[in-house]
Amino acid sequence: MTRTITPRLRTLVLLLLAVTGALFAGAAPASAHAALTGSDPAQGVVVDRAPTQISLTFSEQVAMGDDSLRVLDPKGKPVQSGKPANVSGTSYAVRLRTGLADGTYTVAYQVVSADSHPVAGAYTFSIGAPSRTVVSSDTGAGVGGGTVGWLYAVGRYLSYAGFIVLTGGAAFVLACWRPGAGVRALQRLVVGGWLTLTAATLGLLLLRGSYTSSGKLGDVFDLELLGQVLQTKTGAALVSRLLLLAAAALFVAVLFGAYARRGEETEEAGADEDAAAERRDLGFGLAIGGIVVAAGLAASWAMAEHASTGLQPGIAMPVDIVHLLAVACWFGGLTALLVALYRAPADTPLGTDAVRRFSRVAFGSVLALVATGVYQSWRQLGSWSAFTDTRYGRLLLIKLGLVAVMVGLAWISRRWTGRLAERSTAEASEAEAASLSASGPTGTERVDVPEQASRSTAVPAGVVAGPGEASAAGGGSADAESADPGRAAQLARQQAAVEAARQKRVRDADPGRAGLRRSVLAEAGVAVVLLAVTTALTQTEPGRTEQEARAATAPAASSPADTSGALTLDMPFDTGGTNGKGLVRIDLDPARVGANEMHLYVQRPNGRPYDIPEVKVALTLKAKKIGPLPVAPEHITTGHWAASGVQVPMAGDWEVAVTVRTSDIDQVTVSKNAQIG
Repeated sequence: MTRTITPRLRTLVLLLLAVTGALFAGAAPASAHAALTGSDPAQGVVVDRAPTQISLTFSEQVAMGDDSLRVLDPKGKPVQSGKPANVSGTSYAVRLRTGLADGTYTVAYQVVSADSHPVAGAYTFSIGAPSRTVVSSDTGAGVGGGTVGWLYAVGRYLSYAGFIVLTGGAAFVLACWRPGAGVRALQRLVVGGWLTLTAATLGLLLLRGSYTSSGKLGDVFDLELLGQVLQTKTGAALVSRLLLLAAAALFVAVLFGAYARRGEETEEAGADEDAAAERRDLGFGLAIGGIVVAAGLAASWAMAEHASTGLQPGIAMPVDIVHLLAVACWFGGLTALLVALYRAPADTPLGTDAVRRFSRVAFGSVLALVATGVYQSWRQLGSWSAFTDTRYGRLLLIKLGLVAVMVGLAWISRRWTGRLAERSTAEASEAEAASLSASGPTGTERVDVPEQASRSTAVPAGVVAGPGEASAAGGGSADAESADPGRAAQLARQQAAVEAARQKRVRDADPGRAGLRRSVLAEAGVAVVLLAVTTALTQTEPGRTEQEARAATAPAASSPADTSGALTLDMPFDTGGTNGKGLVRIDLDPARVGANEMHLYVQRPNGRPYDIPEVKVALTLKAKKIGPLPVAPEHITTGHWAASGVQVPMAGDWEVAVTVRTSDIDQVTVSKNAQIG
């Protein structure tokens, strides 16, 4: 059997490495889930005078350190003053020194998104006129990439795999095949899952500091960085996972220790009701404790990643926990089933009842995955077009295709299970008929037992039906035992091993069991690829965020108020409430001293117009201490307001501030400077 399974396992391992490498190699260096949606000054613009501050707007809230936002002059020297600060919603700013010379300046940012992924980038703007700069254009490109980024991605994959094997393997033993608690192969599988998850979590904790900052391998063991990580949401989640793994170790010890021994005692005791009741009580306690620990481990992902930010986090986190548990029960149980089919000992065979129970568990897991997956897809994509227009959507389509393949293979496995059950029922009926025919009318045993009945009846462990061992079962065996007890014991062990091997060969030769093995092995192979795709999804910017960033940074579309002298300003906003994100666009025509016509448009992140309860505009010329001059635009149509006769008293660098209110309590003011006159 070893010669049969080894090439298949080797193929699975190679497939895992190839798919994982391809997916991780194709990922962006910084797997950001927050995107830069706006900046002031904007990228590539040339301003007449030096701004007093630099502001950046992201698609979601981010975590900033003291050096997260830097502004470098043409010679590469920093010109920011003080620390970055959150000015409103998802906008962050840092003040600049006074007296900046003309030339091209570089704005470099390096932050961590709310779902734990590093975000880094840079852009340039110019004062007066563009100039040469010594600053490299790939500032911050090493964050989240390189060797550290690859190791972090592998660690994430291994942590998912360890959790699935640990949780799903234990669930398979308790819910589907309780005698499996005493099977050494299953014990090694579940313990291996625990060790993998523990090692991967420790590795992620050490890599986290370098992954989100310098990207250098030498900083992995920097204690200062480790201390900073422990103060973050992700660091707290990883530490909580380690503490829960200590409880999981106790659970595994009881499951494969006391619970397995109770099972052996129950089998030996036969009809002992007290022993059976004690084992049932212990199993019930293990089930409750296991659910609590498994849910806690799943929550360590849900509370620090996708589900913890964005739309409806209060709903998304419990849904994510259910999703992870369903994946573990299906994939992890499938792995345990595969091990049991290949490595279960002859004296503890895997019965068709256990396979049927797992089939029901897997079916329930698929239903849970469908329900939670639909919600997560809507939450992360937001539109049908995101399936094909974004990398996240395309990966999700691949994942859905792989799930469909697994469901089809599971249906084939169910058919093989049904055939095995029918065969077992037929063999049991034949054995019962043979037993009845072997007895006379008065119940005495007949000598002429049919050959078919003798084949269907289990052979005792110490008896081998073969011509070479006939003397061992004959009368001379008693003399051999009395003469040499050690030799007799050795012979009994050899006979038991030969009989166990014979029973295993007969069982493995069953075409139904062989077909079930092949279908389950194929399911496991697809699951390996599916897990790699899922890990890549967690490293990819959600489609909703990507489309919002595109809409916010796209060139201004023409509007009815556009003329050759019009001024157009785009300002993303986020009031923090439901449907609080969007883009406000102002067109001022002719953008000169005197009377002007103003058109104001409010759009959703996907570019569609929509109405809000209130919008106000104010103009301020700070250099001359003029304003704020209020403008009250009138509502024209959906997402469109207008005001005529807007007076601009003099030319200058005017601040255009727009106050947006999306509900009774959700309101934000965004602003942008523009040269008018």
